[in-house]
Amino acid sequence: MNKMSTWRLACVCAVSDGVPRRSFYVALIVGTVLNLINQGDALLGAAPVNWLKIVLTYCVPYVVCTYGAISHQLTRRTSPSAAMEARDVSRN
Repeated sequence: MNKMSTWRLACVCAVSDGVPRRSFYVALIVGTVLNLINQGDALLGAAPVNWLKIVLTYCVPYVVCTYGAISHQLTRRTSPSAAMEARDVSRN
């Protein structure tokens, strides 16, 4: 598989099979916990709020979760065992 088709397949995987929704929920939960830990004093009014850090704290778990899902899907689709399983299923 060439590099361009891998990128295209990765982009398709990133927006399919519920990946965006699942990544959003993970980012919402993990990002909230991390923001409470890292910026708790700012959120309670004891320090100024750094909005860039808040946004990035939600973006990082979203990207990590999406990357994990893409990596898993690409591995399943490009592994020799996946090709054999698909061939066996098509025979039945």
